This record gives sequence, structure tokens and C-alpha cells, in this order.
Amino acid sequence: MKKIGVIGAGSWGTALAITLSNKGHSVKMWDLDETHLKELDENRENVRYLPNIKFSDNLQVAFSTEEALDGVDVVLFSAPAQHFRSALTGALPYIKENMIAVNVAKGIEQGSLKRMSEIAEELAPNLKYCVLSGPSHAEEVGLGMPTTVAVASKDRAVAEFIQDLFITDRFRVYTADDIVGIELGGSLKNIIALGAGISDGMGFGDNAKAALMTRGLAEMKRLGLALGADEATFLGLTGVGDLIVTCTSMHSRNRRCGIMIGEGMDPKEATEKVGMVVEGMFTAIAAKQLAEKVGVEMPITEGINDVIDGKIDARSAVEMLMTRDRKHELD
Repeated sequence: MKKIGVIGAGSWGTALAITLSNKGHSVKMWDLDETHLKELDENRENVRYLPNIKFSDNLQVAFSTEEALDGVDVVLFSAPAQHFRSALTGALPYIKENMIAVNVAKGIEQGSLKRMSEIAEELAPNLKYCVLSGPSHAEEVGLGMPTTVAVASKDRAVAEFIQDLFITDRFRVYTADDIVGIELGGSLKNIIALGAGISDGMGFGDNAKAALMTRGLAEMKRLGLALGADEATFLGLTGVGDLIVTCTSMHSRNRRCGIMIGEGMDPKEATEKVGMVVEGMFTAIAAKQLAEKVGVEMPITEGINDVIDGKIDARSAVEMLMTRDRKHELD
């Protein structure tokens, strides 16, 4: 059994910490919010973000980054994507040469337009980095419901180590090589899920959602290919798999936020009402700028971004998408 330090005690970080500790690994979990840490320690469950799932004795709360990473084999980063840079910066003094870093945040950094692996490469070029992603709601993983994900690293031995670390009879892990495609799939599907929620909130049906998801997947693939991803990745767990679960489930905070926007709520108010980070709201801006930078057309992403910015309302965005110039589907 291994020692794991978890940075970020939101719903997903907690669900993975529970999965690892229930397998017998020794896990220490830390978060920037000291009040939250005290609640975790006192209640022995994450009442705020993942209630009614008690911690095993193998899962302990750490009250500093140094304590969380003392003597660990693996550091798991579960901070929101826009805070990954600061989380990694804070952890680096305590990351030893033999430690492996696993990132589970899904997003593109605003400003730099970098994926999480690019931030890691910038800050710590020799870091043993891998990304874990796939269709995986924290609410289900925490309860031990069957879930399948993928892990990718430049070093296959690192990916296989993390595969063995996480895999159980309820949490299946595949290895992969395409870090670019996996990170983009996990990031961009949140934007499409916002759109799916907006469609639902406006009272549109299954036809509209199916079209949005399918054409959204085409956008994801276009940007991915332009940035060197493998096309097949977008047809796998971290592409279409994650897209399906995020666009169709009420566990999805991106979809829930979109529903409220579609019902007429101001985007900022909708985000606040969700009560957790809605990654798609941040990624939409960065993805639009990244697409413009590499010359890729992403009309759905652009339309959702304009709705978030308040440039147009949701109904106008739908009209804009439905009345675009005629095209061949595969162009």
C-alpha cells in the first residue's frame, strides 16, 4: 500500500481520497480553506461537498501542504483548473524527486491559455506528471458505483503505476498516451454541458441536445487535432464518454448552471447558486481565445461564451447557431 497526499478537498478530491483509502492506501487530504478542514476532521465526512460518506481510518486530514506531502509516494492535485498553478507552486517545495503527481482538474488556464500539463512543464520540467480523467461524477465514485477512467503520462511506467494504484473492482482505469487529447476532452466538454443545460432550461427537447452534443464533439475534435491530439481520444472515455455524462446528468454542475441560465437567470448569479466551481464558465473564455489563436472554428463555444459575457441572450445564441451558412457535416 502507498502513501498519497491530496491537494484540494472538494467533491472530486474527496471521492478519490475515499476510493484510495478504502483500498487500503494511507491518504492525507489538505485544502486551502481552514474552516473546511476543521469540518472534515470533526465530522469525518465532507458534509459541504460530498455528504453522508464517512471516511475510513486510512483517510486523515492534513492542516498544511507540508504535512499532506510528508513522505508520500503520490500527490493528487484536485484544485480547480484556474488554481492549479498556485496549488502546484505551493506544493513544489515538498515534492521529492521520486514522487508522482496526478492531476484531475479539467480546464484551460485563462490568460496563458495553457493546459494543466503545460503549466506543470513550465513550473517543474522534471515532474513525473500524469492526468486522470473520464466520465466520473464524484457523487457516484464516493459511493463505490462502477466507474471507468483513463490515465495518461509521457512515461508509460508512470501511467501503469497510477493505474495499479487506483484500480478496484468498482473503479476501472485504462492507460493512455494522449495527454493533449485527454486534457482537452475533459476541459471542452464542460462548455458543451453548459450549452446542454441552457437548451434544457429553455425547454428544448432531446433533438436539440443530441445535435448540440454531436456538433460540440466535432468542435472538441477540431481544436484537439490542431493542437496535436489523437482523433481517437475524442471517441473514448475522456471524449464522448465524459461529454455524455456531463451533458445529461443533474450531478453535472455545468449542466445545472446552464439550466438556470436557459431559464433566464444571470450567468453570474447561476454560477453562485451552484455553490461549487463551474469550470465551463472559465474554460469557455480560454477555449474561444485558443481557437482564435490557432485558427479553428468553434461556433458553439463562441456562442456560449457570448452568453456568459452578456453580449447576447440564450435565445439569440440558438438562433445564431441554427441560421449559420449551410455546410457539409464532415467539413
